[in-house]
Amino acid sequence: MPDLLIYGAPDTSPDLFHAIPVGIIDPFLYAETGGRRAATVSVLDADKVSAQGIDVLDPSQLGADELLARGLTRHDLTLEIALRACRELGLERAIVPPEFPLAVADHLRAGGVALDVDPEAFVTRRRAKTAAQLEGIRRAQKAADAAMAVAADLIRELSPGLTSEAIRAAMTEVCDEHGCDLPGDVIVAHGAQSADGHESGHGALAAGEAVVVDIWPRDRESRCWADMTRTFVAGGGTPDDELAEFWRLTRESLELVYPEVRDGADAQAIFRRSCEPFIAAGKPTQLTKAEGEVLRDGYFHGLGHGVGLEIHERPGLGRAPDTLRTGDVITLEPGCYRQGYGGCRLEDLVVVTGDGCETLTDFPYDL
Repeated sequence: MPDLLIYGAPDTSPDLFHAIPVGIIDPFLYAETGGRRAATVSVLDADKVSAQGIDVLDPSQLGADELLARGLTRHDLTLEIALRACRELGLERAIVPPEFPLAVADHLRAGGVALDVDPEAFVTRRRAKTAAQLEGIRRAQKAADAAMAVAADLIRELSPGLTSEAIRAAMTEVCDEHGCDLPGDVIVAHGAQSADGHESGHGALAAGEAVVVDIWPRDRESRCWADMTRTFVAGGGTPDDELAEFWRLTRESLELVYPEVRDGADAQAIFRRSCEPFIAAGKPTQLTKAEGEVLRDGYFHGLGHGVGLEIHERPGLGRAPDTLRTGDVITLEPGCYRQGYGGCRLEDLVVVTGDGCETLTDFPYDL
């Protein structure tokens, strides 16, 4: 690996939390150069950082006292400390992630440090999960399975006045018991709401409606996510013909793509495979729509995405090129929708292996 720099706080930067998996709220410069790892943290966080085998470059040792005495603002001090840290490390050129702050980059470049934005290098660092991260994803998925079971029971029983908000609150409690946080905008969308993309869902459910439940808990210890979706019929009755067709096509799509998932697989080709049942049934897809058309019906989204320290990360399984690698954690989530009516989505979470994949989701597909 070439020398690299990250600037941020582990609490808000997935790239930095991957390198330093501890809770720190204040931003700092992190460097890897010549086999050495170093960070410009103060005594407030020095013990956390040094425990990870990282050298501490305290701002006071880099001349912060003298700079403050000269009247530098806090902003200018931050920039100069970053430059002095690079000089202390003998770092003259480094790769940085796309999110590297512009102000820091400008100051380093003006001071003679060449920076190259290299998104692929940072994606590669995080795609194969550490053992701790994978265990965190497994815990989060177990929480998701348990929360989905509670949602399914509530939707099937359909007590009078049951709302999306009440189901969301019940799932949040379950995730909390499993050591996971569930964001407040997770999806419990019913009826026509279930065709509106990332609509969270609101209000009382009506018997016979489609209910799409899409949840993404985050494990508190590892800060890694899980992701899953199931679709139900409110009241547990027999689905109408349109929802039954949506479910059949979506289930068939899942069955088609599972055998295609393995190390080295072409993610674009897998997405194209996922579209086949919908195209055969005359439903719109991203492959068949007109150029420039905003697609809101049919199978209007990609097949899936990577999951880890971010809920949406590489690899992508859609129209953009990508290749699956052993250790990727990805979703498989085809769906079919019609505006004004509703939709169906089924989403599993899997780990890519050399000759296939391991399914982490443990929940039935039944409506």
